[in-house]
Amino acid sequence: QVQLVESGGGLAQPGESLKLSCSASSSIFPYYTMSWYRQVPGKERELVACVTAGGTIDYHSSVKGRFFMFRDDAQNMVSLQMNNLKFEDTGVYFCNAKAATSTDWGQGTQVTVSA
Repeated sequence: QVQLVESGGGLAQPGESLKLSCSASSSIFPYYTMSWYRQVPGKERELVACVTAGGTIDYHSSVKGRFFMFRDDAQNMVSLQMNNLKFEDTGVYFCNAKAATSTDWGQGTQVTVSA
């Protein structure tokens, strides 16, 4: 099991930027597929961005060109740079680590986009 700790959420106005970070406790971090999900009340958790162990990155269509995910295997960290934020980006963002036989979640960090 890997412990995941997110940070960097908060309040932003439309058009502003926020950066989320997720720190992992596992020494085998480089082998995980790391993802960011977000959830709003009444809806299922949705995948925002993910990066494989090989470095392939994919994004939800609604954030392409605005959000950028990075992984730093030396620091056991991933981050999500969120630019040009929109109201619909509001939600709780969760970091996820997936291996062949396990999946672990962070506690979540709130992102609120409001004027």
